[in-house]
Amino acid sequence: MKEKLLQALHIEKEGDWDKAHEIVQVLEHEYAYWIHAYLHRKEPDLSNAYYWYSRAGKPMPEYGYEKEWKEIYTTISKKKMGN
Repeated sequence: MKEKLLQALHIEKEGDWDKAHEIVQVLEHEYAYWIHAYLHRKEPDLSNAYYWYSRAGKPMPEYGYEKEWKEIYTTISKKKMGN
């Protein structure tokens, strides 16, 4: 799981929003929901983003995308999770 989540983040950073979305939309985990929310915020589809932030148990950030990307990446990188 961790590997797929980090892969989705890297793919999005490279500019392939659709592929990143394809990866996270089938995963059932709070971190996948968080990435899903981030993707929809960036899209922008804010009503969809709010839904996914709610599923992730996170508020929608009021700061920039780059800062949120780093926060998600750091959080996932430090967690012990199955691949």
